[in-house]
Amino acid sequence: MAVLEHLTSQQAIDLENKFGAHNYHPLPVVLSRGEGVYVWDVEGKKYYDFLSAYSAVNQGHCHPKIIGAMMDQAKTLTLTSRAFYNDMLGKYEQFATSTFGFDKLLPMNTGAEAVETALKICRRWAYQKKGIPENQAQVIVCENNFHGRTTTIISFSNDPVAREDYGPYTEGFIKIEYDNLVALENALQSNPNVAGFLVEPIQGEAGVYVPSEGYLKKAKALCEKYNVLFIADEVQTGIARTGRLLATCGNCSCENKNCSGTPEVKPDILILGKALSGGVYPVSAVLANDEIMEVITPGSHGSTFGGNPVAAAVAIAALEVVQEEKLAENADVLGNLFREELNKFIPTCDLVEKVRGRGLLNAIVINDTEDSSTAWDICMALKENGLLAKPTHGNIIRFAPPLVMTREQLMDCVGIIINTLREFER
Repeated sequence: MAVLEHLTSQQAIDLENKFGAHNYHPLPVVLSRGEGVYVWDVEGKKYYDFLSAYSAVNQGHCHPKIIGAMMDQAKTLTLTSRAFYNDMLGKYEQFATSTFGFDKLLPMNTGAEAVETALKICRRWAYQKKGIPENQAQVIVCENNFHGRTTTIISFSNDPVAREDYGPYTEGFIKIEYDNLVALENALQSNPNVAGFLVEPIQGEAGVYVPSEGYLKKAKALCEKYNVLFIADEVQTGIARTGRLLATCGNCSCENKNCSGTPEVKPDILILGKALSGGVYPVSAVLANDEIMEVITPGSHGSTFGGNPVAAAVAIAALEVVQEEKLAENADVLGNLFREELNKFIPTCDLVEKVRGRGLLNAIVINDTEDSSTAWDICMALKENGLLAKPTHGNIIRFAPPLVMTREQLMDCVGIIINTLREFER
C-alpha cells in the first residue's frame, strides 16, 4: 500500500485494528487534517475539536508560528544527543525558566518521562539534602491520580485497568484522598521519610475534579512545614489551559487580574508537557531551583532526544504564542462563559448533574452509573453533530477545546452540546 494512498475511514480503522495493539478505544472518527479549533475526517467532514489531544493542542491545530519554527529548525539541525551542545537548547532553557520563574530546566520528551524525572529528582534530593536513609524515601500521591502509564507510575494508581497484571509494583508511595488536607498532614506527621507530595492541581482524567478553594496553597504550606517537596504535575493543566499560565499560578505571567485561578502557589518541582509544544512535537520538562536541581549530575539522568534542537525551537514558539495571543486570558473568559451557559441549561435537564472546571478545562457529569454507555452514546451523537469529545470514568464527558477559540465559536459549540443533550431527554 502506498503511503499517500487515500483511505476511507473504515479502511483506516481496519488497518489499526489488524496491525496495531489495542490499547485505546477511540471514537470511530478518522482525522486527516486540522487547523485552529477544527479537524476534518478523511471524507472531509468538519468538526470542532473539544479534546485538544488531552490539552496538548492549546495553541490550535497546526499553528503557523509553531509549525514554522519546527520546519526551519528541522532543515538546519535535528539531533545531536546531549553528547554535544547545540545552539538552541540554552535559548529554550533561558526562555522557559524566565517564563515560569525557576532557576533550571531539565528537558525530556513525554509527560510520563517528566513525572518519572521529577520523582528521581525528589528522591535524590531526599537522600542528599534532607538526609533520609538510603532507599527509605516516600512520596505522597493522591487517589484517582493520573500521571502516566510507566511501571512506576501505575504502581501508585488505583485504576484497576491501568494496574492489572503489571506487577510487581514499585514501592515508596503513600496514597491519600485528593483535596483532603487532614489526610495530607496525617501522612506527613506519621512518616519522617516523606520526600515529596505529587499532585495534579486539577485531576483531569478523574473527571476534571477541581479541589476546594485554598487546597493547593495550604498543601504547599504543609509541605514547607515538614520540609517536603511540593511537586505539581501540570502536564495537562499548564500552559494557559485553566485561565492562568499555570493552574498553580506560580509566577503567573497572565495579565488578567480577574482570572479565576487558585491562589498563588509556587511548586518546588514543576512538571510540564503536552502544550509545551503546541501538540506538534513531543516536548516535556521539569523545572526547579538550583538547590533542588543541583542533585542531578552528569550521568545520573538523561535522554537521547531530550533537549533536541527541534524540540527547543518548537517550545519557544509555543510559549510565545501563549503570551502573544493572550491565551490564558481567553481561556478564563470563555471558560466562565461556557460554565455559565451550561448552568443555565442544567436545571431544565434531568440528564446532566453538574458542570465543573476552570478555564477551558471542563466536564459534565451525566446522571447515570459509571458502567453505563450513556456518556459514550452522547459523544457519538456529538460527533454526528460536528463536535468531538470523549468520556472519562464512564459517566463524565470532558470538554477542552483549543484556547484559540473565539466567543462566537464557543457559543456555536454550546448550542451543539445543549441540542445534543436534549436529544437524549426525549
